[in-house]
Amino acid sequence: MAKTNTNLYNVLKERGLLYQCTDEDAFKKMLESGNPITLYEGTDPTMDSLHIGHCVPFCILRRFQQAGHKVLILMGGATASIGDPSGKSEMRPLMSPEQVKHNIEKIKSTLKIFLNFDGDNPAIIVNNADWFKGYDYINFMRDIGVHFNVNKMLSNEIYANRLEEGGLTFFEMGYMLMQAYDFVHLNQAYGCTLQYGGGDQWGNIVAGVELQRKLNFVNNTNVQLIGATNPLLLTPEGKKMGKTERGAIWIDKDKISAYDFYQGVYQTPDPCVEMMFALFTDIPMEEVRQMIKEDIVKAKKTLSFEITKFVRGEQDAIIAEEASKALFNGQGNLDNAPTFEIDKNSLPITLVDLLAQTKLVVSKSEGRRMCEQGGVLINNEVQKDFNYLVTENNFENNTCILKKGKKNFMKVVLK
Repeated sequence: MAKTNTNLYNVLKERGLLYQCTDEDAFKKMLESGNPITLYEGTDPTMDSLHIGHCVPFCILRRFQQAGHKVLILMGGATASIGDPSGKSEMRPLMSPEQVKHNIEKIKSTLKIFLNFDGDNPAIIVNNADWFKGYDYINFMRDIGVHFNVNKMLSNEIYANRLEEGGLTFFEMGYMLMQAYDFVHLNQAYGCTLQYGGGDQWGNIVAGVELQRKLNFVNNTNVQLIGATNPLLLTPEGKKMGKTERGAIWIDKDKISAYDFYQGVYQTPDPCVEMMFALFTDIPMEEVRQMIKEDIVKAKKTLSFEITKFVRGEQDAIIAEEASKALFNGQGNLDNAPTFEIDKNSLPITLVDLLAQTKLVVSKSEGRRMCEQGGVLINNEVQKDFNYLVTENNFENNTCILKKGKKNFMKVVLK
């Protein structure tokens, strides 16, 4: 049996990637033993793509796989049909089995960025719909539901928002039972002994560990499961990272340009920069902290390049960096900047209409407000009149640069 990298525990701690653990001493001994373990992280396929905030656990699982451990990705084909109530003020929309299946297939391709599904130690994707299908409801409640105390469940933080709104359904109450059983089943089927997930999943993860303890008592077994979480990647306002004012920082290339991806990372709030380095790069943390201390702007540029290279490839990172240099200080190549084509025959056009058409603003009212506040520039000149007529005179070599604020740009090209 191949030995694992015994330094993984120290790496996780040094990079701040271990937040909570049901038994940290046992966790430490497990990782320092040199023996490979099997672990999993669960993902409910509620959409057909992932943004960068969704990928925090996969960055951690990547380190486990590289250290020689066996990684399982649980796709919640069954649990997605219910919807996790954690942190939600209202019930999630119900999804059809067809929609869940479509989303799973799309997400699988994204996961290949983070995990290796080939070779001697391939990651494995499992779907809890496979073991819940055909599990009789009465049998499930007799086997599993009997071990859950409703009063204890309702005191759990994951139900807090739904309880405050007075709308928690029995349907959603079943989510914790199902996720807890997932852990028990994966232990039986794959020898899985560790579940890793986001800090908001702590209650569900602990439920699986405690369920196994109760089953040990009933069945006279001694199976030890461990649950661990990573800290959530939150903005200073307490919101999950992964979106910017222009939208989500999608992982899929067909959903976002290299430039917008790079700029989305660049807009990472200063307090979150260190954690983003810890997750998405292998740069030593001592070097990261020194970089941030000396020049946060330079650090964010390095972060943007490194994450773009990791997720999209080095060529996209170079393209995005060149476009950013050109738009910010005129030193780079504008060829790959985000572009909007406009027919010459549509000129003249009011500035507010052009802003709306390029989607630099979500509405004309936002465009008018940005102009009046001096936040709109044409070829680096502030234009406060939202009714200003953009004509061919504004184009040099059939191109003009439209800016909204300091970070959002569009190369407008005549065709």
